[in-house]
Amino acid sequence: MGDETSEQYLKPYREAMKQYGPGFEATLWNSREAQVLRFDVMIDLARFAECVVLDAGCGQGDFAARLIERGVAFTRYVGIDAMAQMIETAQARQLEKCEFRVADLLSVPAVLGDVEPDYVCISGTLNTMDEEAARRLVSAAFEAAAQGVIFNFLSDRPHPRFEGKDLTPARRFDTVRWLDWSLGRSSRVSFTQAYLDGHDATIMIEHDG
Repeated sequence: MGDETSEQYLKPYREAMKQYGPGFEATLWNSREAQVLRFDVMIDLARFAECVVLDAGCGQGDFAARLIERGVAFTRYVGIDAMAQMIETAQARQLEKCEFRVADLLSVPAVLGDVEPDYVCISGTLNTMDEEAARRLVSAAFEAAAQGVIFNFLSDRPHPRFEGKDLTPARRFDTVRWLDWSLGRSSRVSFTQAYLDGHDATIMIEHDG
């Protein structure tokens, strides 16, 4: 089931890769500004100082570059992506304290634990998954992380101006259900969807104690 689900969520990225090559367009972000804003929300919530950061679905390493640009004092960054061409592009950037690996984390979630991360970050990666697959990945990430997991997704409670907007191949998730699910795993849950008029939501789950 993992391989079939992986093929479904990776298909839009493979198609974009064929059309655009391993660059920004193949990440399926609508704009660089929105991408950076989502990164900044995660950085402001978790800080990441003196932490090992695992970026699940890292693409060409834009989050790593933003961490460096913001002067975040992380100890180590590991970016993982199922698209080998993206990883090659990320490696070519030669970002300090950063390494990149090819792996499909839905099919082989054990790779998350191999890194021994403090935080696992998932930005944009859930957008083409169904909610069941997304929960499997977030759950595996939370279990693998010493401190917690932080992830974003498209909220089903956005500003009315987003009504009727075609998001294909992305999909919206039930935000309230995700919050309830997160609170079932820890009392230490942070949430915001204030940064893009509710179009996007970010949740951070940190381990109790």
